[in-house]
Amino acid sequence: MSNLGFRILQRDSRPNPALLQQFQDVVTPHISDNLNRMHAISSALRPYHRAGRLVGAALTVKTRPGDNLMVHKAIDLAEPGDVIVVDAGGDQTNAIVGEIMLRLAQKKQIAGFVIDGAIRDTAAFMDDTFPVYARGVTHRGPYKDGPGEINVPVSVGGMVIEPGDILVGDEDGLAVVPLREAEGLLQLIREQQEREKHILQSIEDGSVSRDWVDEALKSKGCEGL
Repeated sequence: MSNLGFRILQRDSRPNPALLQQFQDVVTPHISDNLNRMHAISSALRPYHRAGRLVGAALTVKTRPGDNLMVHKAIDLAEPGDVIVVDAGGDQTNAIVGEIMLRLAQKKQIAGFVIDGAIRDTAAFMDDTFPVYARGVTHRGPYKDGPGEINVPVSVGGMVIEPGDILVGDEDGLAVVPLREAEGLLQLIREQQEREKHILQSIEDGSVSRDWVDEALKSKGCEGL
């Protein structure tokens, strides 16, 4: 029997770099719209970096609240372009990552951190463009005892994230793209980008139609039109 709760698994799938590259110009609202607004991570996780987008493949960690031993191991295992996604139970008593781990992650070309827990050394993150999203901040450091698991499904900000899923973060928040849906989703997003391009152009040239507003109000029984 495997040691449930204290184990490191292999990641079965991971998006190729070409697929990740196609998400570099995709905004989180378009991901949300085309996943029926059901795949957004809670806004309780907010960005602490100065600027920059997050795009990468999830390397998931489930850890005991306040303990980052398995997060250190995840940094050692990570490949360039990975996002270390940590389910720390939302606890903010102890920080899960700080400046030392930031520098280690940068050296390994990790794409960013998503921490359902706290961070510290906040100034180091706020002065940098390395993406980090977290639930909060505390000066209290972590323990390094375990247990924990790597490459298992995790719950972060109300979303279940599988190893290898695509994480996209920008100024509007964080979105999760299930890896198995990524190719089809991209096609829907490109179509939406084109539609919105034409809408913006019609606003600019004065040809935009607003008839749909009254039609929607009438269909819902609004009086006074």
